[in-house]
Formats: sequence, structure tokens, C-alpha cells
Amino acid sequence: MSSPTRHNRAKLNHLLNRWPEGAVATYGWLAQQGISRQLASTYKRSNWIVTVGNGAFARTGEKIDWTGGLYAVQQELGCTIHVAAKTALAQQGYAHFLPLGGGSPIWLLGQPGERLPTWFHRAPWGKRVQYSTAALWPDKVQGTLGMTERTVSRLNLRVATAERAMFEVLHFVPQRQSFEEARLLMEGLFSLRPRLVQSLLEACAFVKVKRLFLALAESCGHSWLTKLDLPKVTLGAGKRALVSGGRLHPKYQITVPAEFLSGSKPGETP
Repeated sequence: MSSPTRHNRAKLNHLLNRWPEGAVATYGWLAQQGISRQLASTYKRSNWIVTVGNGAFARTGEKIDWTGGLYAVQQELGCTIHVAAKTALAQQGYAHFLPLGGGSPIWLLGQPGERLPTWFHRAPWGKRVQYSTAALWPDKVQGTLGMTERTVSRLNLRVATAERAMFEVLHFVPQRQSFEEARLLMEGLFSLRPRLVQSLLEACAFVKVKRLFLALAESCGHSWLTKLDLPKVTLGAGKRALVSGGRLHPKYQITVPAEFLSGSKPGETP
């Protein structure tokens, strides 16, 4: 590595001391540390930092993954994009209910109109990223209701709570999430917080998601379900098609697989 000037070395030391381990740094964050684009280019030529993508950098020799990229998206770019759905459940100890393997995607969710930076999409994270947007909640609570902060690979990231993550899973049934796996996931959620579930049910903008959430919780016999004030939850009117060739749930008026109503386990003959 070539040696920068004394002034630039002081800036470099300040930069490296403030740079969170494993995080991607954007031009905006570098500017906040007093590093101009020209100086960033100097550090790059001197091999102190390396390019992750256009406008994004990592410290030379440091192994980074998708968590370092998401940290930059959340903390430096100010996006509401968060760890969601099955990935959020796995981060909170529910991985044993998930058939997670090396090829399982990382689920991230943002508000409509939010985009992941191009550098994030193109970075070689070693994991497939499944990014979607959804208007599940009103704007005023979209980025806060049912959200928590967890340490993932040494970095603090915003992650959906188990309660919110389950709503997110159900949002993708049946197009990108199977009904059978969703039911297995719900079976493991025996310790959800009724007050938070209540708030999520009242705020959720998708009738199909709310009906399916309640139908699955009821079939699992979860005790927290009895603590909900369901008259306050708007479930809409009329029938909702969920799966083709299914049967209509008599209480929640959504079509579900026939074996779900018969009480059979997935794969068994009703």
C-alpha cells in the first residue's frame, strides 16, 4: 500500500476507526467523515479500501456479506428496507421450523417505491436476495410497527418481529410462499405477544392476510388467540380466493387446501 500524506493518513485513521466492522460505506457516509470523492479514490488506489459497487466501498481484506450491505441501506441511505418474512423468523430462533439450506434466499421488504441500490443487487453476497415491496401497513406505522433491532453478523439491523414477520410470510401465499410451509411456521409461533398481534391485525391493509393469519392461528390452537379483541379487527366482506381447487373456509371465507379443513397434515390423504 502506498503511503498517504500525514493529513490524509490522519483522516484515514479516523475513517477506519469509525467504520463499523463488516459494513459497506457509501459516498454519503464517507462525506460525513470528511472524506471527499477524490480522497476516496486516493484510498482506493492505495488499496486501503475496495469498491463493492458504484458508490459503495469496503475495507480492504474484510469479508462482508449481505448484512454489511443492508446496514448501509438502513443506516446510511435511510431506507425502511428490513429483514423480513422467513429470514426474520430464522434470526429470532424459528429456523428449526424452516427448510433453510444454502440456496435459501434472504428476504428483505420495503415500502412501495423503495429500491435497493444497484450496487447491492450486483454485489457477490453468496446468497440470493429476495427483495419485495408491500403496502401492508399505513405509512405512519410502516417503518415502526412490529419492528425491532437485532445484531446480525456483528451489525445492528432493523428486523421484523416474529409477529410482523408472519404477516409478511402470509402476504406471499400462494404466489411465492406455500400454504403448507406457512402453516408449519404458524405452528411454532406459540409465544406471540397478543397486544402486538392485535395492533398488527387492526393496522394491516390486506384482508386476505388477516383472515389467513387468524385461520392458521385458530387451527394451531394458540392460547394468545383467546386474548385478542377480534371485534376491533376489520375482516371485510365477501369471499377471498387463496388457492385454486381449494375449499372455502366456513368462518373466514377464504379458499384453503382441502386437507387443511379436513385436519390432515400436509402430504396426507384427507
